Amino acid sequence: MTSRPTAVVFGAGPGLGMSMAHRFADEGYNVVLVSRTAERHPGYLAELKNAEAFVGDVRDGIGATLDEIAERFGAIDVAYYGPAAIEPDSFPTDITEATPVAVEKAMSWVYPAIEVVGKLLPGMLDRGRGGFLFAGGLSAVRPMPALGALAVSSAALRNYARTLHEGLAGTGVYAGSLIIGGLVERGDIYRMVVAQREKYGDAGGRTLDPDAIADAAWKMFSAGDPAESVFDAL
Repeated sequence: MTSRPTAVVFGAGPGLGMSMAHRFADEGYNVVLVSRTAERHPGYLAELKNAEAFVGDVRDGIGATLDEIAERFGAIDVAYYGPAAIEPDSFPTDITEATPVAVEKAMSWVYPAIEVVGKLLPGMLDRGRGGFLFAGGLSAVRPMPALGALAVSSAALRNYARTLHEGLAGTGVYAGSLIIGGLVERGDIYRMVVAQREKYGDAGGRTLDPDAIADAAWKMFSAGDPAESVFDAL
């Protein structure tokens, strides 16, 4: 147990996940990184103070991992939910080709967000403070047919976050949505695109600074407003 507040980063990666981790660490939080494998954890932890890492795949149920974190740190004060909805080298088919199976697969990234809230929200409400930050894609607010089924799940996650924000009004607990439109610098997809310019073209002008997004996320959480911010480089 510790006297510092605790922030959990779901989907910890080299881009926005680590920027979020650094931002909350700078604010005096313990930081817990959660990702599907431990392969990159040593490098991540070398960059942070007061941080630990856990292996957990949100698609397989995240409750047991949250129990482990709570046993180690006590109360969880902030949860950032930002696992990648697709693998870096696996892109969806057009919306005209979307199938129920594809949509069901895309939605498998939304259901765990609700599980995280269900697990953590009662304690936050009891304490009268805490928050959730959800990262989603630009297709949630702009028609992007090429993203197919992902547009459906992005819209669902965004609407869940917005509705949760309204439902938590006056409780001291915050919920906010980060709408990401562009290549997040240092992230896995960004690195893949930059490494294969002959295939994907020049990324110039389509990138986003993860540190700037994390700074905006911190301001949203600490102020309890607004319900969402859109980061559009497209």
